[in-house]
Amino acid sequence: DLPGPIHDFLLVFLGSSLILGCLGVVLLPNPIYSAFSLGLVLVCISLFYILSNSYFVAAAQLLIYVGAINVLIIFAVMFMNGSEKDENLWKVGDGVTSMVCTSLFVSLIITISNTSWYGIIWTTRSNQILEQDLISNS
Repeated sequence: DLPGPIHDFLLVFLGSSLILGCLGVVLLPNPIYSAFSLGLVLVCISLFYILSNSYFVAAAQLLIYVGAINVLIIFAVMFMNGSEKDENLWKVGDGVTSMVCTSLFVSLIITISNTSWYGIIWTTRSNQILEQDLISNS
């Protein structure tokens, strides 16, 4: 158990390094560097588990995800043949994929905007009232 200011500093430091690692996974052009950034993200997640006193989950995170999955991803990227350059960067499949993804995104936005959130909030609120009633009667 750490004192409050040290714990807060470690939370902010791990959170910022987690965000930077996530950006590295997505934005780095070299897949090897992206895989190493993924390793950083997974280590930061295990350190979050250590800060919340979940040592077994942190050890499992390190052994399974960092030790096995991330190493497997790095080996797979290293064994891929990345030297072939394609002259035609845009293919028909890319257009079909972008159309499907765009239509799914638009349908998701339409569904979210047309959803009546009042009923969902009302259900949650009634569940909270029932929960408080059960707790007070026990």
